[in-house]
Amino acid sequence: MEKKPVNSATRSLATQLLFLISSILYTCTSATAQELLAGFKANPSSSVSSFQSLLNDSTSTFSLGFLRVNQTQLALTVIHLPSLQPLWQANPTSSFRWSDKTQLFFNGSLVISDPHKRSFWSTGTSQQGDKVVLLNSSNLQILQKQVVLWQSFDFPTSTLVENQNFTSNMSLVSSNGLYSMRLGDDFIALYARFKDGKTQQMYWKHKALEAKAEVVQGQGPIHARLESDGFLGMYQMGKTPVDIQPFNSFHRPIDRFLMVQLEPDGNLKGYYWAQTDWVLDYQAITETCELPSPCGPYGLCRAGSGCSCLDNRTQVDTASFQCIDGDDQSGDFCSGSDDFWVLRRKGVELPFKELMDSDTTSSSVEECELSCQRNCSCWGAVYNNATGFCYPLNYPIQTLVGVGDESKVGYFKVRTKRSWHKKMKVGIRVLGAVIVVLTGVVLGYGGYKIWNRRRRGPKRVLEEKTEVSSGPYKNLGSASFKSIEMF
Repeated sequence: MEKKPVNSATRSLATQLLFLISSILYTCTSATAQELLAGFKANPSSSVSSFQSLLNDSTSTFSLGFLRVNQTQLALTVIHLPSLQPLWQANPTSSFRWSDKTQLFFNGSLVISDPHKRSFWSTGTSQQGDKVVLLNSSNLQILQKQVVLWQSFDFPTSTLVENQNFTSNMSLVSSNGLYSMRLGDDFIALYARFKDGKTQQMYWKHKALEAKAEVVQGQGPIHARLESDGFLGMYQMGKTPVDIQPFNSFHRPIDRFLMVQLEPDGNLKGYYWAQTDWVLDYQAITETCELPSPCGPYGLCRAGSGCSCLDNRTQVDTASFQCIDGDDQSGDFCSGSDDFWVLRRKGVELPFKELMDSDTTSSSVEECELSCQRNCSCWGAVYNNATGFCYPLNYPIQTLVGVGDESKVGYFKVRTKRSWHKKMKVGIRVLGAVIVVLTGVVLGYGGYKIWNRRRRGPKRVLEEKTEVSSGPYKNLGSASFKSIEMF
């Protein structure tokens, strides 16, 4: 299940040649600018199939431009030109159409707008910049008389490149939005935002070893930097790191360009560019089963055996990449007794239990289960009979790790999928309520009419019976006719 390096050797030679030819043709027909001045405007071109370059660095290694996404959408990105690998993206949470109505312009701020989708992004430069440049480091900058007003290095998306600082007020977010990387007081950590959209669960943590320098409280937050010498360093004061995470190429004399990327599977990986391919140089999580959810919801991961399911299915549904339908991620399990069923499994544990809260008050697996059963927001619990620790899960069930010790027991709630007969029951209930209401209205109206007749007495009723209707040939003379009151 190991993901291949970005743009690895599996990329076909034909694709490489096609990109080279298209790059040459594009360069011959239109030289890409090396700075954008106030008044610059650009729209996506319908003739471009992959990437429309707008601004290059001086070496033509990096470029700012429009990247086609799913044929009809675009992203404003800074890419590594030889590999077309995105390194930075403007507003990754919004999409823009590949349309001549979408426009990028520079008016002191860099702005992209799609009026049809009402999508908008701007650097929001408070002072008016006079030009936009792209440095040889891939850093996009807005300058005013050579003073930096804004730079993309201050707003990373899913990737850090060499010599780029990562501070405590920044975060890396995976392209699918599920995972993030942030700094703590003396550590760097990865977090999962599971499908309910609320829970942020830490699943990997690296504390500063403080071998060469110590973290001093009150002396400011730490920051990280990807060093060109082949390591991810953490710093607080000065140039001496409080921690080093070495890459495979650490201290090796290699002409390279480094980057680290938070992958869609939640792993933090480092790569270097080897002229034709990206080579995997570092990974924070080395074992597949230690990833936050390698087998999807209600999956079971065993080292060396791949994925199976908690409910004893042998394979994960490859279409949805999940064992049990997990579309309903609402956390309220108290709305009805038939809203969920219980799945129990022996020989399972959590992949990052050391980073989770545990309940030590449960003296047995039954008490552990009962505490979760009574908790409307609890999705499950894992109990270790050897230690007596109960780990409640307050987020939708993800992948568990299979172990040989059957004293480690899992209790999991599974949301019941609304079937056709449940929908029919709801429909029958609604229809019954409507019938009751209509019956009440009819009976009430009839009772009112009977009461009204009795109130007026028999004389008034007799008068109404003896009156004659004027009919269509109404006498327009002095004779008067009373109309019959309709009941």
